[in-house]
Amino acid sequence: MSNTIANQTPLPAILFVDDEATAAKYFERAIGAIAPVVTGASVEEGKAMLDAHAASLTVLVSDQRMPGEYGNELLRYARERYPHIVRILTTAYSELDQTVEAVNQGQIHRYIKKPWDISALRMEMKQALELAGLRKERDQLVREKLGVLQTQTVATRIGTVYTLCASLIGPGRFQPVETYLAGTELAGARNVEPDWQRMDYADLVHVESECSGSFGHAVGTRLAELRTQNAGRSAADAVQVLTEILGASVRGDGDALIWTSPATLSEFLARPVGQAVSAEHAGWLAGLLWLEEAGGALRFVREGDTIVCRAGTRAASFSADRLAVWIERFSEQAFEQAT
Repeated sequence: MSNTIANQTPLPAILFVDDEATAAKYFERAIGAIAPVVTGASVEEGKAMLDAHAASLTVLVSDQRMPGEYGNELLRYARERYPHIVRILTTAYSELDQTVEAVNQGQIHRYIKKPWDISALRMEMKQALELAGLRKERDQLVREKLGVLQTQTVATRIGTVYTLCASLIGPGRFQPVETYLAGTELAGARNVEPDWQRMDYADLVHVESECSGSFGHAVGTRLAELRTQNAGRSAADAVQVLTEILGASVRGDGDALIWTSPATLSEFLARPVGQAVSAEHAGWLAGLLWLEEAGGALRFVREGDTIVCRAGTRAASFSADRLAVWIERFSEQAFEQAT
């Protein structure tokens, strides 16, 4: 192998794989002035080069007939793992079946028959590099667009929690929302990106609406049950009540509620699109609403790797932009993850 890619500045580069050493040298001399070239002598060696240099490789040219596996297996490997790389098949043999299969499966961009015409080969490589550059620009724009859509989804989910709380216990009572979002943040929730190849924005809105409605119904039903079941209890019983609601997700320890499954804290905001939240998570928000009506509050602390809730002091008031602050914090995290 020759002409290793510079570490300091990742330049566009071409990977050429052929078991014939003379072909590799010939290709490198012909194309090396256009872009840095790295070479491999087998499918397995080509896979290793892809894995090592995928970030800077933009074009893969593979011979078809090589010892062991055929070149279209390498092209399939590149398509599945590194779809940004432009894939080209070359061969001196008339292997029509394999070539047609490679084209039909989307494994190759072009087929170049040996022996090469140098001028035509250089033109093909220039066009492949240009195509790779356009793909990179397109992918960046798509990532930015999807990042915006993802932040909108997160903001909508937070707004749903706020609206749900206001509708169930009355407007102006922000304490349970504050506690709920603080717990979600402390759990280190990562937002799951929608599968944009299987849905568009209209699908997303529809699915999110259905899931939010189901979540709201579950929280409302659970809150009604809590009001009936705990009519004689006060905020002093919060740890016991929440332990009963959350089951295996927590354990009570005196005046502390220790989270054994922190993921339960963040289900609604972090769940994959279309996935319903658990009964425990709906019970968690319902428990916070019950606690608000009982005149209590919780505060979260992290003790080592453990998330703990203890009785806290209710805030006398919250700033008018408090919800917007939370939305901005979570939306920034979602955008960073998406892009």
